[in-house]
Amino acid sequence: MYTASHFWVQEQDPGVWRVGLTKFAARMLGDVVDLGYETAVGATVQIGDAIGWFEGFKARSDLYAMVAGRFLGGNPLLDQDIDIIDRDRYGAGWLYAVAGTPETGARDAEGYARLLDETIDRMRGRLPGRQGQE
Repeated sequence: MYTASHFWVQEQDPGVWRVGLTKFAARMLGDVVDLGYETAVGATVQIGDAIGWFEGFKARSDLYAMVAGRFLGGNPLLDQDIDIIDRDRYGAGWLYAVAGTPETGARDAEGYARLLDETIDRMRGRLPGRQGQE
């Protein structure tokens, strides 16, 4: 499933969710070069809580919880190979895990594709009811 803030969430075990960056988010950020967590393993997090940060070539951003529950920590593989985020973003390149419940607005791939179309149209200035430009 995908969130409106361009993260993916995938259930690994019952109630345990991994979270990663979508391709769209990665393109906006640039290659991820550094990542840090400010939330302790075992801490309770709510959706939207800042749990850390990540930095790309284009920008630095807070890292937010997309799942409410108990923070299980970051992907240990990233300590040795942060480039895995860009090479295998929907597999081994996950960012963190939480035991709990994902964002209720998360959508399937088809719903996310519609969201991307709307986002790109807004970026291009082609909002409904407005004269757009290509």
